[in-house]
Amino acid sequence: MKRFFIAPIGAYQYISKMLPANCRYYPTCSEYAKWQFRFNSPHKAMLFSTLRVARCNQLFRGGIDYPIVDYKSVNLIKLSNPKYIKVKYWLVPNGKNRYFVIKDFG
Repeated sequence: MKRFFIAPIGAYQYISKMLPANCRYYPTCSEYAKWQFRFNSPHKAMLFSTLRVARCNQLFRGGIDYPIVDYKSVNLIKLSNPKYIKVKYWLVPNGKNRYFVIKDFG
């Protein structure tokens, strides 16, 4: 189900590489939306992504704006499996079961 929403964002990102960068935020609005759909339910991700794109204009300063997601911890038995060891995102606590999502570039 998540791929249904993430695929068009990936296509947009591929096309937008040919255009000059113009997003006022880090991560870009499309990357923000991709992370929202990866970690949140579709209706929440659509709402937060729409609000983010609405803020991406000259009336707002821009800057660093990491997505905040709800996340429940993984069962420790799953962590013992080697395929779960690769880190793609860091979740930084921002309250009870709420986290900032930061991508690992390593």
